[in-house]
Amino acid sequence: MVEVVGVRFKPAGRIYYYSPEKNKEYLYKEKVIVESQKIKEMAEVAIPSKEMALSDLPDELKPIIQTATAKQLSKLIDNKKDAAAAFVVTKQKITEHGLKMKLVQVDYSYDRSKMIFNFTADGRVDFRELVKDLAATYKTRIELKQIGVRDEAKFLGGIGPCGRPLCCSTFLGDFVPVSIKMAKEQNLSLNPTKISGVCGRLMCCLNYENDEYERLRRELPDFGEVVETPEGKGKVIGLNILSELIKVRLFHKETPMDFDSEEITKLSENEKQLDKKGE
Repeated sequence: MVEVVGVRFKPAGRIYYYSPEKNKEYLYKEKVIVESQKIKEMAEVAIPSKEMALSDLPDELKPIIQTATAKQLSKLIDNKKDAAAAFVVTKQKITEHGLKMKLVQVDYSYDRSKMIFNFTADGRVDFRELVKDLAATYKTRIELKQIGVRDEAKFLGGIGPCGRPLCCSTFLGDFVPVSIKMAKEQNLSLNPTKISGVCGRLMCCLNYENDEYERLRRELPDFGEVVETPEGKGKVIGLNILSELIKVRLFHKETPMDFDSEEITKLSENEKQLDKKGE
C-alpha cells in the first residue's frame, strides 16, 4: 500500500492520483502543480490522503511538484482571461473557415505550452486549416478536441429538470451507462421530454437507484402472475415498486385490490401446475 493524493483538473472531473511531497499534508480543494502528459498543470486536491494498492495505480506514479503559490494562482486567473478572449476570436475564425462546428470551451495549460479547444459537431470536421491559423495566432501547441453533448453539458453546467445544478458538472467524475430499460424498471414515463436531461440524452440520475429497484423488483411477483392474498387468489395487474404495493384482480371479485407485499404469497410450482390444470 502506498499513500497517494487524488486531484482533479476540472470541477467534477475525473480523479487522478499523485505521490505527495515528503512530510507534506494537503488540504481539500488546495491548488497544486503537477505534471500531466509532459506539461505542467494546476490541479485541485479532491482526496488529501488515501492508501492504495500498487496494482490499482498507474505504472508510473508521478509526484506532486508543489503547492501553488499566490503568484501561480494569479497566473491561472490570467490564463482564464486569455482563454475567454481566445474563445471569441476562435468563434470568428470558425465562421471564416466555414466549419460546421460549435465551440464549447477554450483552455490554456497552466504552463501555456498548449491550448485545448473543445467543440461539438454532427460529424467529422476537417479543421487542419483552422489549426494552422490558431497556431500562427497564439504561437503555441494547438489541440482541437471533439466532444459529445453530455461532455458539453458537463463543461457548461446548468440547471436540471429537478431544479438543481447538473449532476455532471457538480459531482459526477465519470459518466455512467444509462438505458431506457432503467426507466421501464422504475415505471417512469417513457416520454423523452420527461426522462432526458439538458444534453438531450437520458438523465444520469436514472442510474442512481436502479440497483435498489432491481432488487425490489426481484422480490415482487411478475405482472400476470397468480398469487395468494388474504382475500383469495388473483392475478397481478399492477406494481408500485417503491411502496411495495401490488394490485391484484381477484378471481371472485370485479374490482382490483391493493395489497402490501407482505400480504402476498407466491404460488409454488406445484400450485401453479394445479391452477393450470383447473383452468
